[in-house]
Amino acid sequence: RSRLSFTNKVLDTSEPLPMAAAAAGFAKEVLPPSLDSTSKPPAIFDGTTRLYISYVCPYAQRTWIARNYKGVQENIKLVPIDLENKPAWYKEKVYPANKVPSLEHNNKVKGESLDLVKYIDKYFEGPALLPDDPAKQQFAEELLSYNDSFNKAMYSAMPSNADVDDDAGAALDKLEDALSKFDDGPFFLGQFSLVDIAYAPFIERFQTFFEEVKNYDITKGRPKLTLWIEELNKIDAYTHTRRDPQELLMRTKKRFGVKYYYGFSL
Repeated sequence: RSRLSFTNKVLDTSEPLPMAAAAAGFAKEVLPPSLDSTSKPPAIFDGTTRLYISYVCPYAQRTWIARNYKGVQENIKLVPIDLENKPAWYKEKVYPANKVPSLEHNNKVKGESLDLVKYIDKYFEGPALLPDDPAKQQFAEELLSYNDSFNKAMYSAMPSNADVDDDAGAALDKLEDALSKFDDGPFFLGQFSLVDIAYAPFIERFQTFFEEVKNYDITKGRPKLTLWIEELNKIDAYTHTRRDPQELLMRTKKRFGVKYYYGFSL
């Protein structure tokens, strides 16, 4: 069985999708172009549910994956925003916080990626993103609470003058241990869940950056993390949200050449 990584442009699709992924009823779609400063706004608050994202933002990618996995592409319209040439109307008329992602639903606009993932899971039909098992629910909250600390540890090792220090390695080891907790599947809670959605966009970027720039394989000596990436790459709802790894690498190199950077915002 060949090893897959986020740096591969061609994914091995010869094996069947996991049952949970197949059950999601994923349907590929033609992605709309990003809206910029020259674009007219959509008919805001006309009853249409809209998910405002950026194709290159990991926080927005979380909500995009959740939407896809729930199989509600027809119910939630994707509205991509060009972060480098943003339309003024987004802040003025849609979301005053001026960040992505945001969700327009029932004549209200909500933000914050993990809150939106939970909201989409609660209010839209499709496969559940959180199991009923109380132990798994508690562990999910622990891992979601840890996510920011994990990202900060990894980001701290990314500037050109920084080494892949003990903090980054320890953070990856913590994920390896977390992936060993449940034995009913390769994901954090056994089966695919909102926890995997929370971590996937960031690990996708970290793996490419550390391999290409730091000559560091984040999966080396971490078989659970290796398997997690392999299985994640079989889920269409996720892979359809991926950008060209070289595009993400270029953006990350630009931001981490000389300074620390954390997060995306408009």
